[in-house]
Amino acid sequence: MKRKTRRWIFHLFLSLGIVFIRIGGFSSVVALGASVICSKIPGLAPRQRSICLSRPDAIIVIGEGAQMGVNECQFQFRHGRWNCSALGERTVFGKELKVGSREAAFMYAIIAAGVAHAITTACTQGNMSNCGCDKERQGMFHREEGWKWGGCSADIRYGIGFSKVFVDSREIKQNARTLMNLHNNQAGRRILEDNMKLECKCHGVSGSCTTKTCWTTLPKFRELGFIVKDKYKEAVQVEPVRASRNKRPTFLKIKKPLSYRKPMDTDLVYIEKSPNYCEEDPMTGSMGTQGRLCNKTAQHTSGCDLMCCGRGYNTHQYSRVWQCNCKFHWCCYVQCNTCSERMEVFTCK
Repeated sequence: MKRKTRRWIFHLFLSLGIVFIRIGGFSSVVALGASVICSKIPGLAPRQRSICLSRPDAIIVIGEGAQMGVNECQFQFRHGRWNCSALGERTVFGKELKVGSREAAFMYAIIAAGVAHAITTACTQGNMSNCGCDKERQGMFHREEGWKWGGCSADIRYGIGFSKVFVDSREIKQNARTLMNLHNNQAGRRILEDNMKLECKCHGVSGSCTTKTCWTTLPKFRELGFIVKDKYKEAVQVEPVRASRNKRPTFLKIKKPLSYRKPMDTDLVYIEKSPNYCEEDPMTGSMGTQGRLCNKTAQHTSGCDLMCCGRGYNTHQYSRVWQCNCKFHWCCYVQCNTCSERMEVFTCK
């Protein structure tokens, strides 16, 4: 994940004749080349390009966070007709789903959370300038539970703030889809913040817990992916509300007759129903299911009946041969049997 994103940006830098230097524990790009680099990254909004110029060291981390979100999307939807395969590696830098579906809601939330997670991690590890550990409560006591704040707490507020400024700044249109994207971006970051962990360490003679220090840490991103996937299943359909006739939409409300209730902060929201993703369609981000692997006996979305949209499937037979039941004989050779099995693989027509 990180290696792939770093390699893409690194080759871009090399092609531009830009060199890396190591300063204070983080990778930094020579300031002279920042304008060249930022002009070559596709899809940046003006505000994002400005951030790139002022913080070129952050662009690598942002790319890693975006790729982390894409990878998690592909994992969570690996058994579905839509499996995030159309997203590639450049979502934050300009690629998007044109339809305001549940899937788009998940994509925006998980990538915004990924950028915030990556920025916070980089700050905690000392890999970015202008940030570090959260020192605000350092040394303060938690009177009810009897422990003291210490260690290196993750500065989640900095990570969320940076993600908000960078990711949200691409939403420059004033329409319902922009309101949807901004809400889902914020929902992803809020879910991340709500699932921060508390870690503690005991101090004392012979393992006793005379004193205890605690600090906050980020959740595992896979854990976050499952939480956002649950939110996707419960996503709320919304519609825009305009202040007056012919004016631009000002907020989103849940799509129910005579209701003006706004969605909750951690709800994922969508404005259009999802397509079936059976056929290839760049507008919806659908790659279609032709050629996809399916499970002949499964009853869920990975089953051939559902995955192949009723078109049927092809059966492929393979033979697998390997060395098995190996034994070491004194002295000195290993003797193995040859094992084999026939395998069937099914792909959608």
